[in-house]
Amino acid sequence: MTTQTANGLLRLATLADVEALFAIRTAVADNALTRGQLADLGITPDTIATALAAEPCAWVLELGGEVVGFSMVDLAAGEVFALFVRPDCQGRGIGSRLLAAAETALFRRHALIWLVTDGASSVGANAFYEAQGWRRVAQLEGTDVRYEKTRILERDASDIA
Repeated sequence: MTTQTANGLLRLATLADVEALFAIRTAVADNALTRGQLADLGITPDTIATALAAEPCAWVLELGGEVVGFSMVDLAAGEVFALFVRPDCQGRGIGSRLLAAAETALFRRHALIWLVTDGASSVGANAFYEAQGWRRVAQLEGTDVRYEKTRILERDASDIA
């Protein structure tokens, strides 16, 4: 999947993008984690490269040839695993495009998809996900919350009659 618009190039992530993904992930202000903290969670360049090599599970958005955001999914679990946009590029619709790519891939396999994020009121992602049609369904450990979204099945009049 590659989509070029005036607002950048959306494409599948490749192994060459791994360092850019980590640079973006560690640059964010909300839900900030260091490379060491990510490694403690099992998220390393090697584990991300393995996931990317196994199946198409991540997308990047480029502006001027530079990766400024990414989304990543766990296709088997139906989870949006990551969605991050460089702080200086937020508010331009980049996150919406990346989330749409992730949702499309997940809805090909699942009727219900989910994600976990920091539910603190100061975290902007919560309002973003709710504006994109996600529902907060559970409070988890600490400040983490679970969001879910259900695929809308299109029906015509003959399905209803």
